[in-house]
Amino acid sequence: MCIRDSIRISSLNDFIFCPYSIYFYNLYENYEKQLYQDTPQINGTLNHSLIDSGNYSTSKDILQWTAVFSEKYGLIGKIDCFHIAKKSLIERKSHISEVYLGMKYQLYAQYSCLTEMGYEVEKLKLYSLDDNKVYEIPLSKEEEIQTFEAFLEEYKRFDPRNSDFKPQLDKCQNCIYAELCDHSLA
Repeated sequence: MCIRDSIRISSLNDFIFCPYSIYFYNLYENYEKQLYQDTPQINGTLNHSLIDSGNYSTSKDILQWTAVFSEKYGLIGKIDCFHIAKKSLIERKSHISEVYLGMKYQLYAQYSCLTEMGYEVEKLKLYSLDDNKVYEIPLSKEEEIQTFEAFLEEYKRFDPRNSDFKPQLDKCQNCIYAELCDHSLA
């Protein structure tokens, strides 16, 4: 699988939110973000700036904003933080009010990439920046791995022209692309 056909890890949560959002994200990827992002996305970008710039830590024991790839699953992306000695992978979010499946899948994807790259990972964590809470995510059981793999296959097969996707009002009302989307209920 070539890199351009790979699934971006950061898009897994978005795909669960709405598979059509992936299309709009790709459409706007080369435009100035202030043209289409809303306050939560702008705040997320600002909160992520320490990681993105590689200035979160000077420790050689911490991988930060490191590119990862999984040939097995066709995944590509970057991790937030991996503490090598602690074998702890951390995904940082601006605010976590609830741990959503997409957040777990982002961690599973990063875990898969790191282990395929030869790292030993024993802990998966989500970190909520605004309230300083840590959510430990158990390493996947066989059933969860099968569900994750089935999700990746669904992602790869998704065709917006032939989809039985049913939009949901609560999601459409919170979507930054709602005004552009002919599937939106907002």
